[in-house]
Amino acid sequence: MLVSFLKNLIRPPKTPVMDDALTLARDLQAGGQHAEAIKVLDALVEYQPDCVEALVLRGAVKRAAGDPEAGLADLESALAMDPDDAACLHELAVTAHLRGDDALALEHCARSRRAAPDFAPPRFLQAQIILGGESYMATLGRIHAYLSPRTYIEIGIFQGESLRLAKPPTIAIGVDPNPKLLVPPADNQRVFAETSDAFFAGHDLRTEFGDLPVDLAFIDGMHHFEYALRDFAHIERHCTRDSTILIHDCYPLDRETARRDGSPPFWSGDVWRLIVLLKKYRPDLAIHTIGAPPTGLGLVRRLDPESRFLSDNHDRLCEEFLALDYAYLDDDKPGKLNLVDNDWDKVRALLVAS
Repeated sequence: MLVSFLKNLIRPPKTPVMDDALTLARDLQAGGQHAEAIKVLDALVEYQPDCVEALVLRGAVKRAAGDPEAGLADLESALAMDPDDAACLHELAVTAHLRGDDALALEHCARSRRAAPDFAPPRFLQAQIILGGESYMATLGRIHAYLSPRTYIEIGIFQGESLRLAKPPTIAIGVDPNPKLLVPPADNQRVFAETSDAFFAGHDLRTEFGDLPVDLAFIDGMHHFEYALRDFAHIERHCTRDSTILIHDCYPLDRETARRDGSPPFWSGDVWRLIVLLKKYRPDLAIHTIGAPPTGLGLVRRLDPESRFLSDNHDRLCEEFLALDYAYLDDDKPGKLNLVDNDWDKVRALLVAS
């Protein structure tokens, strides 16, 4: 009945009706009603065969329904009509990845990004293909479960997803100037709505933790090197040698996503510079970058709470490393950022190494 209704309404150029049909199909897809979404799109394509958006969406729905091969003809037809349709190129990349052809998938991703530089999905797919393995959030959850830290501090909590990984009896502190928590903090969590600089200037972290040191920290605030540097220096002085500091966004996808003036949803900024700095000036630390999509997860151990090198030389270090161009990474990014595979056995071994 729905298809019959659409057939009676959809006639070019009734764009509002076409828009309504596309919206309905997306809603059905989001609700997992793939067969019904395909029926709607079948009707739309029958009466508007050159509707690229409908063809791309139908191909995506077929993929979501578990049959990417069935959607390939739709995607190829759409691409023939519009070779620069970013969404179509991304869907072709996803299909190629599912078929095991990552070289073709990366080629489609690159074309999609050229067609629409602000379109984020192909960036995420590129990162997944290049790094592999589970997401940084899943890895962070594993680390919490394995370490069972007594204390945990997180810089940059946004909606609180990663903060919620800190379960009782862990004492958790989140710092963010503009938190947008989806649920209230749990009883074991406290949120300070201020910048990290203000927090460390106005609070003694060890006192906030009941005279306990920091067992685990996660730096995920401003995507700028100098902020991450200051956060690391502030946190280290409250650690022990056996503490762990995690740093998000340490493995940029490319120069574009590592820009200092970028923006979400896919943006690592220049936090990678902190890894390079620590390798050069703090050889006493154990420094690794876990290849966790989409932008890597730095892991630093063997911390020294007595060290003041980073804070005492802050301005000089900022001047030196802000002048370091991204091209420094071009010839050996994995080596220069101490990349390790996101394999849990390997990550766990890093957490117990002395």
